[in-house]
Amino acid sequence: MDVEDVIARWEADEARVRAGQQAAGVEPRRTAFGRSGMDMFQAIFAGELPPPPINDAADILAIHIEPGIAVFQGRPRRRFYNPMGIVHGGWFATLLDSAVGCAVHSMLPADKGFTTLELKVNMLRALSEQVRLVRAEGKLIHAGRQVAVAEGRIVGPDGKLYAHATTTCLIFDRAASAPANA
Repeated sequence: MDVEDVIARWEADEARVRAGQQAAGVEPRRTAFGRSGMDMFQAIFAGELPPPPINDAADILAIHIEPGIAVFQGRPRRRFYNPMGIVHGGWFATLLDSAVGCAVHSMLPADKGFTTLELKVNMLRALSEQVRLVRAEGKLIHAGRQVAVAEGRIVGPDGKLYAHATTTCLIFDRAASAPANA
């Protein structure tokens, strides 16, 4: 399959996902805390919950989430450039943190939450607007009672690897962390 065919397929996936979603927003914590990770993602894809505002800010989108796997898509736009005229490393990190974090979150029951303890990103190739679309796939490696580990990759429509990441996440009880008025 050539690059233009891949881009067309990825753009169709993006249009399908966006068509079912409501405007980005932040859901009250009490609403999100009553759901498992997969239930929350299914509600976002069904348009019952809004996607997080970071998606709009970073021009990224969750395309597919299943237990232990999260696929995000992003557009490396000029507004993300650093002074050298290439996409800033923070954009790579945001895209990868979303993918690996959601891979972890997808495995959590309703009473558990997580936070990123460590994110390690290796940027292997520069990105610019000339690469119109990339995908980040996060995969869970291990989920224990308190710690989860996942890895992720950013690939272009030509199959080239642009970045690789690993994360370590802390798993915690959500009921204990929810504010009383949430």
